[in-house]
Amino acid sequence: MAYNRRRFLSSVAAMSASGWLSADAVKLLAEQSAEGPGGRSTGSTTSELRTDVVILGGGLGGCAAALSVLRDGLRVVMTEETDWIGGQLTSQAVPPDEHSKIETHGANASYRQLRTRIRDYYRDHYPLTDAARNNPLLNPGNGSVSRLCHEPRVALAVLLQWFAPWISSGQLTLLLEHRLVAADVSADHVNSISVKSTRSGNHRTLVAPYFIDATELGDALPLTNTEFVTGAESKAETGEMHALENADPANQQAFTMCFAIDHVAGEDHRIDKPAEYDFWKSYVPDLTPPWPGKLLDFTYTHPSTGVPKTLGFDPTGKRPGGVINLWTYRRLIDVSQFQDGAYKGDIILVNWPQNDYLLGNLVGVTDQQRQQAIARATQLSLSLMYWLQTEAPRPDGGQGFPGLRLRDDLLGTETGVAKYPYVRESRRIRAMFTVLEQHVGREQRALITGDSGNGLRAASFTDSVGVGSYAIDLHPTTAGNNYIDFATLPFEVPLGALIPQRVSNLIAACKNIGVTHMTGGCYRLHPVEWGIGEAAGGLASQAIRTQRTPREIRELPLQLANFQSKLQSQGVEIRWPN
Repeated sequence: MAYNRRRFLSSVAAMSASGWLSADAVKLLAEQSAEGPGGRSTGSTTSELRTDVVILGGGLGGCAAALSVLRDGLRVVMTEETDWIGGQLTSQAVPPDEHSKIETHGANASYRQLRTRIRDYYRDHYPLTDAARNNPLLNPGNGSVSRLCHEPRVALAVLLQWFAPWISSGQLTLLLEHRLVAADVSADHVNSISVKSTRSGNHRTLVAPYFIDATELGDALPLTNTEFVTGAESKAETGEMHALENADPANQQAFTMCFAIDHVAGEDHRIDKPAEYDFWKSYVPDLTPPWPGKLLDFTYTHPSTGVPKTLGFDPTGKRPGGVINLWTYRRLIDVSQFQDGAYKGDIILVNWPQNDYLLGNLVGVTDQQRQQAIARATQLSLSLMYWLQTEAPRPDGGQGFPGLRLRDDLLGTETGVAKYPYVRESRRIRAMFTVLEQHVGREQRALITGDSGNGLRAASFTDSVGVGSYAIDLHPTTAGNNYIDFATLPFEVPLGALIPQRVSNLIAACKNIGVTHMTGGCYRLHPVEWGIGEAAGGLASQAIRTQRTPREIRELPLQLANFQSKLQSQGVEIRWPN
């Protein structure tokens, strides 16, 4: 029996036993064929799968791309490096960062359907209070960072149920725990990509007319000889107001190993002292402008003002002294919304300035260096946890919160942290069109247009295939830059940013599109990545149906108009209302 089926059904069985999947979903998923309609395992260590579209990466962009292709009736093989699909929402554990209008507009209909399904999952399976159950805008965690803070496993269950009919029919083949290892390329065309199971060691060769790179780090780009950029461009190169003076491919934003905790008053849940605790306890980031002190402290650099600011931390949920309470910042479960006795206390997600890892990159390094960086970032997060339990200042003047409990069970790991790093910066294709700060930054747009009032708009793209809205929010970097955070205008997603300049049948579908170090800061968020993925999947499907290349679909006015019309008919927003 092929590994994919055995491992996938093992995950399904585990989720069923813990109540994460309904009986109907389990039944459908259990009917998944070993290899799908494109091929069968022969018992050897290598097999070939042929399909219509190969999607590399099962994060938000990959899932949206798959939905887009599947609803057009085409076959999909989707790979995923971890054993969870969902990326930012699941394996990286971060609840959605969204703009203030998300409930009504500024996102695709399918993304809002995802949000509705998550809310309905809580209504169907959780002991909510009547008030919470009847709230159409239910926010299970009531976290201050998002209108929909929820547990990673819920998003995973929703996505698996959504895909269940296609998996059952064989239209979708899902290869979990598979990494990209090689590609066969002829000139400007990708013939196949090989992946390897990280558990069995078996290889599969994936063959299709189109490949979509939805990996978190743009892993298909170097394998397929697709030109790409990493790190920071220079101001002279891009003309961006906030760009750095010198280009540096290794100057990349910090990544984070997130973790979940709750607080059980009166109990002692202190973890063993992490091996690197003494290092991280005394570590002071070397940044410009300067970081105000030690990293393991509640005082940090305010992103937009650049001045030191002290955050609060109080597991009672109170807002101490008018400052942000980190306890409610990314809270996943607000116990007050659930029936008495359902939880011992709130559950929160720790993705804070204090566990941003600054001492190593994920791209432009060897695999050994990458794994070392992830291991040290894990040590940083566990050291933050130990510091919170033992030394963090309490509102009553004491030190440490021993009742804090690491909830690794909610993240599906033994390490206590998320399955995968929370990635803020990827390899980026050299695209047919690159989005610059001049197109979306509020201050630079005002200078360009001479309008700083109500008429100020982001650039409008003729080939727009989506929308988004978020500040350009760059976290401190591995080359020593402190926060860069400034306002943008509600923006569009140009189709040209998804298409490489040269390679003809590879499409970018997440943080790897044609953006810069600056503009990637606003195009990387959850609803934008979903929209990029949906457009990428739609583009591959349209190319197959019309026998036109992605470049032709963009450059031929009638082809572009037909594609945009199709996207809009499927609930894709391509313009902001005035």
